[in-house]
Amino acid sequence: MSWKKTTAIVTLSLVWASFGLASRALADNPATSADDLVAKHLDSIASAKVRAETRTRLAQGPVQFKILVGGAGVLEGKAVLVSEGKKFQFMMKLPNNEYRGEQFIFDGDQDKVAFATARQNRSALGNFVFVQDMVIREGLLGGALSTAWPLLSLDERKPKLSFEGLKKIDGEEVYELRYQPRKKTDLDIRLYFDSQTYRHVETTYSYSVSLGFANLPASGGIAATPGSLDSGPGTVTMGANAETAAARQQPTRYLLREKFSDFKTVDGVTLPTHYDVQFTQELQSGRTTVSDWDLQGLELKNNVPLDPRNFEVK
Repeated sequence: MSWKKTTAIVTLSLVWASFGLASRALADNPATSADDLVAKHLDSIASAKVRAETRTRLAQGPVQFKILVGGAGVLEGKAVLVSEGKKFQFMMKLPNNEYRGEQFIFDGDQDKVAFATARQNRSALGNFVFVQDMVIREGLLGGALSTAWPLLSLDERKPKLSFEGLKKIDGEEVYELRYQPRKKTDLDIRLYFDSQTYRHVETTYSYSVSLGFANLPASGGIAATPGSLDSGPGTVTMGANAETAAARQQPTRYLLREKFSDFKTVDGVTLPTHYDVQFTQELQSGRTTVSDWDLQGLELKNNVPLDPRNFEVK
């Protein structure tokens, strides 16, 4: 064997040995509590100094919308997520009057969920967030992509965190953390973190309505229609008899799932550049609808000047 080949093999062996030692070091220092997990997670984003100096963030890129179950169609558009402290806007803009996309805003005090259609209706996802507004008021939507991410300011927000240990999701071992806001919510909120890097990789919000439409807006019965590019992705329609009919049917279950991957370091801050949002409804009629918003190749910028109008709630 030549000297060059021998050197290459030795070098490769050293690389793999170093990788193994790093992985083993993480495995030998597992998270043991909610506080420990949060501390390791925050360090996975950036050093304490860099986190303290990060005031604003811009994440933008393409979005692809798909109806996976209960309809059909694909739309391509643009997405932008801007944040400053607790202020936040997440917008997905799509070129279709029947479904223009989504816009969620929190100005630090009030929140807004924009209409998604030319008929001034919200989508099923929009209606879910409108009703369960803790998703945006608590800074959870968008995960660590936003400066409003609540794990950055636990002393101020004071949620109840329950450390649930290691779980397996999609074949990957992750830590599970149950998040309960200080203000009571009907949502079951679970945060998941990579067991080796402690990066936040998923959030799930689940909610079940047992009878009628309890806890939904008092504007009459609300029924979510199956999604399509003709009727909108689960657009919300009003009906005088919807509540009465629904009470005779099966419970409705909702699941909002956010997934984060393809982490990159920009300005000393490590964040995901792939963000996927999936919303599932198991309707009282027995029909299931699933919609997906896939944001890949996000461009990240920290400490950029932001127009205050980004956070106006009108």
